[in-house]
Amino acid sequence: MLGNIGPLEILVVLIIALVVFGPKRLPELGSSLGRGIREFRDTVSGDKPGDDDSEAKRLESPGAPASTAEEQPEREVVSDKRA
Repeated sequence: MLGNIGPLEILVVLIIALVVFGPKRLPELGSSLGRGIREFRDTVSGDKPGDDDSEAKRLESPGAPASTAEEQPEREVVSDKRA
């Protein structure tokens, strides 16, 4: 059934999408659809170089940088009370 889609059917679907979403919104929809398909493909194949596993390994390493709260020295509060 899906093999019978020809250029005329695709054109009709694109014209309906143009009428429904408008000319300004259609490129955004196309790019977000492409981005979603690309992310899905990368997730399924596992070929993405910056995946979450490397982030977790970096955070668990002993040489990981300390948080900003630990790096800052404590400040003494000095109040000058004159009577």
